[in-house]
Amino acid sequence: MESGLSEKENKNFRSWGRMSLFLVYCVILAGALVRMTGSGMGCPDWPKCFGYWIPPDDIEQLTWRPGKVFEKGQVIIHDEALWVAKADVTTGQNYNPQDWRAYTKHDYAIFNPTHTWIEYLNRLTGALAGIAVFITAVLSFRLRKKKPSITALSWFTVFLMGFQGWLGATVVYSVLNPIKITIHMIVALLIVAALIYILHLDSRETSGKTTDKRFRNLTWITTSLILVQIIAGTQLRQFVDMQVKIVGEENMFQVLTDPGFVFYFHRSFSIIILLCAFLLAKRSRQIGRAQNETRNIFLILVFEGLTGIAMAYAGFPFGTQAAHLVLASLLFGIIFKLSLNTQFKSNN
Repeated sequence: MESGLSEKENKNFRSWGRMSLFLVYCVILAGALVRMTGSGMGCPDWPKCFGYWIPPDDIEQLTWRPGKVFEKGQVIIHDEALWVAKADVTTGQNYNPQDWRAYTKHDYAIFNPTHTWIEYLNRLTGALAGIAVFITAVLSFRLRKKKPSITALSWFTVFLMGFQGWLGATVVYSVLNPIKITIHMIVALLIVAALIYILHLDSRETSGKTTDKRFRNLTWITTSLILVQIIAGTQLRQFVDMQVKIVGEENMFQVLTDPGFVFYFHRSFSIIILLCAFLLAKRSRQIGRAQNETRNIFLILVFEGLTGIAMAYAGFPFGTQAAHLVLASLLFGIIFKLSLNTQFKSNN
């Protein structure tokens, strides 16, 4: 075998690589649900949730009362603030401030069980993705002699997952700072790209690959434009979040009354990307390659446009924000994979 490994070992590595990619997309979906439901502060601390590994589902668990047992690090809401148990404590008849320290990362002290469990699902999915990426990296050691780039990139992806976890903590501590949320999204796409590239390096299949120069240039141009569009979309989402705080969730039709430059840029830029997708589809027919991929790209763009129209002109119907983000991330992954396939050389 080209890599010196058994077919079973190769299959295990590829299976875990694909599982990692699938779970990272699940994290993106979970993150989209968090943003759509406003659950970003459902767990005000990190990595635990109100000091618990399994989050509370009732305000009673976070309420001080006499004769109640709290473990070190568990959190209560008292006097509209978060307080952390300094040590294991059984409360007496009166509240003793000596048993508690103030939570100083931020002053957000609201408990919403629905938001808490949505945010917890996001973190749990992230943890599962991190485990899968780590297992993939461990399995990559078997490839280190024949394909050292796979091993190096696999462990770099482990680093990115850890960095992404740290970014998640900073997002919480900043009470959902818009810039940090944008960086968080960009790193997620970088992880997607890294995993796709790892699977590309390990692949020995030539089906659907091409060296047509014009097609190759179109794929990389489209990939770059989609990345710009996603970043612009996160900026627009920041504007939407701020407007929702002003007009209220019951007045979503008013959110884009005066949308500003970012909205018009994002909307107009989608036309350019759609044109690129059309040119890709046309060229793929001419060279007889990657027609399914370019068709899928065009279809995703159509559905992406429909969700965008629904948000802009129908008052952000439920689910459209999450669908819009997930479709954009899926589109990025497909076009990036296609771009890599254009680098194939027949003499390899």
